Amino acid sequence: MVDLNAVNVAVENKSQQRSQFWVDRIRSTLNSKKNTMNDPMRAYTQLAAKYLVGLLVCVFVKAPHKPRVKHVHTDSVGVGVMGVMGNKGGASIRLQFYDSTLCFVCTHLAAHRENVTGRNADFANVFNKTSFEIGDEAVKEVIKLGSLSQWATGTASVGISDHDLVFWFGDLNYRVDESIPTERVLELSTSNQLDELIEHDQLNIERAQGRVFQDFEEGPLTFQPTYKYQPGTDLYEQRPDKKLRAPAWCDRILWLAQEPGHVAQLNYTRSELNISDHKPVMSTFLVTIKDVILSRREEVYEEVMKLLDEFENQSLPMVTLDRINLDFGDVRYDQSVTLPIMITNTGKVVAQFRLVPKLDEVSLCKPWMSVSPTYGMLIPGEQTEIEFTITIDNATAHALNTSREVLEDILILRLENGRDYYISVTGKYARSCFGMSVDELVLYTDPIRDVPLDPILRAEKYDLSAKAAMCVPKELWRIIDAIYERGLDERDLLSTPGVPEEVYQIRECLDTGAAFNSFSVHSMAEVLISFLSNLSTPIVPASLFPTLDIDAQNIQSFARKFLEDMPPIQYNVFIYIISFFREVLLHRQKNKLSPAKIARICCNCLVSSSQGGVDESASTLHQRRGNMQQIMLHFLETNSI
Repeated sequence: MVDLNAVNVAVENKSQQRSQFWVDRIRSTLNSKKNTMNDPMRAYTQLAAKYLVGLLVCVFVKAPHKPRVKHVHTDSVGVGVMGVMGNKGGASIRLQFYDSTLCFVCTHLAAHRENVTGRNADFANVFNKTSFEIGDEAVKEVIKLGSLSQWATGTASVGISDHDLVFWFGDLNYRVDESIPTERVLELSTSNQLDELIEHDQLNIERAQGRVFQDFEEGPLTFQPTYKYQPGTDLYEQRPDKKLRAPAWCDRILWLAQEPGHVAQLNYTRSELNISDHKPVMSTFLVTIKDVILSRREEVYEEVMKLLDEFENQSLPMVTLDRINLDFGDVRYDQSVTLPIMITNTGKVVAQFRLVPKLDEVSLCKPWMSVSPTYGMLIPGEQTEIEFTITIDNATAHALNTSREVLEDILILRLENGRDYYISVTGKYARSCFGMSVDELVLYTDPIRDVPLDPILRAEKYDLSAKAAMCVPKELWRIIDAIYERGLDERDLLSTPGVPEEVYQIRECLDTGAAFNSFSVHSMAEVLISFLSNLSTPIVPASLFPTLDIDAQNIQSFARKFLEDMPPIQYNVFIYIISFFREVLLHRQKNKLSPAKIARICCNCLVSSSQGGVDESASTLHQRRGNMQQIMLHFLETNSI
């Protein structure tokens, strides 16, 4: 809608004007004489419009249906620069149409072909942070229409997932996987050979793995990629003076339905307009909308209430849990362990249960635990399972390693009009080198699994004030040595994913000191990148992030000062890694790696993505990361170390 430059992102001085222009244009088109034939019942009324910098979502309703629309609310979530600015994010509109709730979400997610994780994170932020304050009365009405989730939350707000139908669309920015060269993608896109591209479409891959757009659906891609075109033409951008980009289906439309059979997609295609470097996509849906017969609902309601009264008069609700102590045993890094509790209604009335926070807390449990379901209703004699899952991510591992967290918690299961049940959760973290710092890893010659988490026991076993036992972590040496011995000639080394089961086994070998089996070199390489990326503190400290433009005249002196200012342990690790990558480049004819690609990998895994001042613009941060990549390239191509 507007250019995503720094001024528009920070001030939004053109967004309101441009959004109003488009709303007026859409209204005049819908209500043109050609469309309405001067029949007021064929005219459309605007319900709402919401913009966020370059995003705009607006909803119109046809005149006969306007009286059956209510509880219209909007929200926007910025997830761009510093995680809050509007150059990336979502604008949303929700409403009640007859007796169904609908939500429309327009988003612009993180760019760049390699930034799949960033796009997944943007989706999660928009999905989780979007909230509509619809009020108590609207919530009560939604509950009457059958939404038990609103009873469970106990709030006057709803999120995206609380609607019967959700339509999510926009420039999602997912590309074709980097395993297919740009020239090949251009060739297939131009010739309309789509099967191979669809198979390697990042959004399809991420959805299949359950990492993004969980439970959403999308129609088949039968049209050519919609990006990137030369504006004003139907040609993909291949001009010599422009950066060559692989065509991709950046622009998508997905939907989420509580009842999948209530949505049928009639068409899914693109427009051939050529005013932009994108081709807009469009879709038509046939949906089933609820229209509750009030008299019949009241009859059913009265019948149900009579039955409930009969049950309630007999006794209070009672349930039994097959256990209230959950011992998860050893829990490993990046692994999820689930234990169930069976809850049975042993009373004579309906039992409604839900997990509630402890006193003065807002969360049901600690961040490393998830529970499903968190609420439910059981008729007498009915039983169901509640699953409790512990997941050790990077943040949790760091907290456990620094003794700021332990795998212990107590959860409260509340029986409506009944008693509370206290569920005790315990586990033991099987310590891993992942999520630790290199400063601590070099202290131990023993496998990290044998190093106690308890600081007192650790101090009794090791002299923590002594000089580092090793120059670089033994885990780093082992994995690099294995790659060196097994596969520097391997094609697409460092870019082809490893085998998940092998990745898990390699991590176990690193943590326990066990010998490596005949694992694939790609699995080894994935573990190396994961190890470096998930250190609790990056190899390159924030203080060394370049603040000046790097050029041929000053890069040598800056590189020298860069090394001089680096802490000793980080210096050793940095030199070791750069030396290894230099060795990798000696085999570039076979492994097809380039200095530029390895420099980008180094920048991604050695430098924290969050480094930079909080007041920096997106362009400044991008420039500084570009400078850091030049420094990495300098070390790889010269003998400056």
